[in-house]
Amino acid sequence: MNRPQREAAARRIMEQAPPPVPPDLYAEALRRGARMLRRRATVRLLLWLLLGAAAVAFAVWALTVRPWVEPPSRTTPPVTGW
Repeated sequence: MNRPQREAAARRIMEQAPPPVPPDLYAEALRRGARMLRRRATVRLLLWLLLGAAAVAFAVWALTVRPWVEPPSRTTPPVTGW
């Protein structure tokens, strides 16, 4: 097809009557969209709660184990009586 034929075919397609739209399409799209937004909000809330719980668990672990403190040396006996 050359360019004028393509343009004529495109014009014919655009001038045709649009296909009928189901009457409940808007309500169905609105319902699905609201459900999707609720799901996303719930998942986001659960992820934030999980992140907070992980942060609290890490803080409690770090305060009880204190990994930043060097453990006492066990390779040499303590020197006493000097």
